[in-house]
Amino acid sequence: MSDITLGIIGGGQLGSMLAISAKKINIKTVIYCDDSDAPAQNFCDKFISGEYGDKEKIIEFVNLVNFVTFEFENIPFETLNEINKLKPVLPKPSINRIIQHRLAEKDFVNNLNIRTTRYASVESESEIDSLEDLLPGILKTTTLGYDGKGQYPINSIEELSSLNIDFSKGYILEKLVKLKKEISIIITRFNNHKYEIYEPIENKHENQILKFSKIPADIDKKIYDQSKDWAMSIAEELKYVGTLCVEFFIDRNDNLYVNEIAPRVHNSGHLTINAFNVSQFENHIRAVCGLEQIPLKKISNATMVNLIGDQISEYRKVSKFKDNEFFFDYLKKEIKEKRKMGHITTLI
Repeated sequence: MSDITLGIIGGGQLGSMLAISAKKINIKTVIYCDDSDAPAQNFCDKFISGEYGDKEKIIEFVNLVNFVTFEFENIPFETLNEINKLKPVLPKPSINRIIQHRLAEKDFVNNLNIRTTRYASVESESEIDSLEDLLPGILKTTTLGYDGKGQYPINSIEELSSLNIDFSKGYILEKLVKLKKEISIIITRFNNHKYEIYEPIENKHENQILKFSKIPADIDKKIYDQSKDWAMSIAEELKYVGTLCVEFFIDRNDNLYVNEIAPRVHNSGHLTINAFNVSQFENHIRAVCGLEQIPLKKISNATMVNLIGDQISEYRKVSKFKDNEFFFDYLKKEIKEKRKMGHITTLI
C-alpha cells in the first residue's frame, strides 16, 4: 500500500476521475474545492470545501498531502504559489501564469516556431477598426472563459456594436481558420524527454462545447507526426510534469495550428480510460507523484460522446449497457443546460 496522499484542487468531473484513478494505484486523495456540492467528494478520501483565498483551510489541506495538483487552470496564481512553498505543486504554478492568459499563451507558442491562427490584443473597441483583416474572427477574453464563455464570433465591424462588450477587460481577436477538423494531443511528461503520448484524438464541438471524440483521428501521417512533435516541444519548453492537452485546428489546406493548451487532464482524453492500458488520469498521477512510467498500449479504437444537460436523464434509466459501452455519470446534483453531466465511451 502506498503512503502517498495527493491533494487535488477542484472538485468537478476531472477531479473525480483523478481520484478514481488514484484509488486504483493505492494513492489517497484529498480534494479542495470552493463548491460544497462538488461531485468529486463522492470519490476522494477526504473533501475540504473553502474559498481559494482562505489561508487557514488551504494550510489544513496542504498539511494532509505530499503533492498537489489541480483539475482546472483558473485557480489564482497566488494560491498555487503559496502552496508550492510548502508542498510541490505539479504542474508548476508558473506554467498556469502563461496559460491563464491567452495572449501570453499564443506568444509562447509562436516563439517556439509553432503555428497559431493570426491574433491581436484588443484593449478598446476603437482598436478593432484597424484589425479588419482579422475578421471573421473570435473575440475572447484574455483570461477565464471556457466552453464558449467570454467568446464572441465577429464577422464584421458592424456586428461589434450590437454585442455590448465590456472593454474594461482585456481581449484577444483571433482570425478564424477555414476549419476542416479539430484534433487534440494528450501527452504526459514525467521529466526531461520522458513522455507517454496518446495518438491524436479527433474532436467535434457543438455550441463551442466538446460533443464527440474518436480514435483513430482521420488525418494523414504528416499531421499525425507534426501534432505529436509540437506537443512534445511545448511540454519540454514548459518543463511540464503531468498530463497536458494541446488542441489543434486543421484547415482546408491541411495546415496545422495550435488552438489552445490545457495544463491538465482533458475532456477529449476521457476515452483513454477504456481504450488504453493506462489512462490520462493515471499517467498524470504517476508523473506528479514520481511513480513508475508504464509504456502505453492501445487496447481498442473508441468514440466518446459528452452528455450535456438533460441528455444524461435517458442514460440514467438504462439498467445494462453493452459490453463495449462504458457510461460515466459525474453525479452532479443539478442538471443545467450546457453543463457536462456525464459521457459514454464505446470501444470499436
